[in-house]
Amino acid sequence: MALTAGIVGLPNVGKSTLFNAITQAGAESANYPFCTIDPNVGIVEVPDERLQKLTELVNPKKTVPTAFEFTDIAGIVKGASKGEGLGNKFLSHIRQVDAICQVVRCFADDNITHVSGKVDPIADIETINLELILADLETVDKRVDRVAKLAKQKDKDAVYEHEVLVKVKAGLEAEQPARALEFTDEQMRIVKGLHLLTVKPMLYVANVGEDEVADASNNPYVQKVREYAEKDSSEVIVVCAKIESEIAELEGEEKEMFLEELGIEESGLDQLIRASYHLLGLATYFTAGEQEVRAWTFRKGMKAPQCAGVIHTDFERGFIRAETVAYDDLVTSGSMTAAKEAGKVRLEGKEYLVKDGDVMHFRFNV
Repeated sequence: MALTAGIVGLPNVGKSTLFNAITQAGAESANYPFCTIDPNVGIVEVPDERLQKLTELVNPKKTVPTAFEFTDIAGIVKGASKGEGLGNKFLSHIRQVDAICQVVRCFADDNITHVSGKVDPIADIETINLELILADLETVDKRVDRVAKLAKQKDKDAVYEHEVLVKVKAGLEAEQPARALEFTDEQMRIVKGLHLLTVKPMLYVANVGEDEVADASNNPYVQKVREYAEKDSSEVIVVCAKIESEIAELEGEEKEMFLEELGIEESGLDQLIRASYHLLGLATYFTAGEQEVRAWTFRKGMKAPQCAGVIHTDFERGFIRAETVAYDDLVTSGSMTAAKEAGKVRLEGKEYLVKDGDVMHFRFNV
């Protein structure tokens, strides 16, 4: 699954600090083939308690979690859509990611200057979102002009596309991102072909001060971001980037003790990884045997042969069936043998839609 979430933000909001925490906590590249990456891409393991439980049940020689990519996007300033600052670089990088994590400053610190002179998370969000909308408007305007000429010649496909473009243009001019508009499946096919920035799902990352990470509910900045995100049908994750960079250097019991001292159950980075993973419509299935227990990423809606292909193309090409048991059923049974005796293990064919948490063994022949 070559999908990645891009981290964006204005200067001095904590974007770089958060990304540095991601790279510090990065997965060991040896576990993931073909993961030679650019300096601005960080690979992280997706936290999943189910993997540990499966390891306890099966006792394999090794356990391999699934991984996820974050891309550090060049900084943005007002006027980026017109090439201001690193605008062109920002836009080109964001076109290459599948989802956007927008870091928003929600802390006051006189020692860290804000680009606009004051802390105002909603103004920050609107600055970035408006630049994305303006860039998309430019894309749509160019396409509308070309399609309009064909539509006048009664070209049915052009007439239909023109209607979709007019709808998108009207939404953008009303400062609505494309993802906020409703489209039929056929309309969405046209929208996707435009490669718009505002059609990408958005996650807001509220970066708070060290003394607020345990309970940010009273932070007025966070409250405003949550209200904004609700209107945008987006999720908000609260982190303290400074603390995350410290947590990333710890492992095992040390990490657990540090989190306990802070009064939090889970690091903000783990929450961010999980939220970004689900934002992209990703899910996890498992393979479990004596040699290895492993988590595999798939897109929701994929069928069994496609998921088999995630492991190897031969598995998909020669797919016969998939021996499948739900994670909960396997854990309740206590072993694969007991699960089979209880009738919880199924043989699924080519049309089976794989579910999050399925434990699978693929049968194939090539």
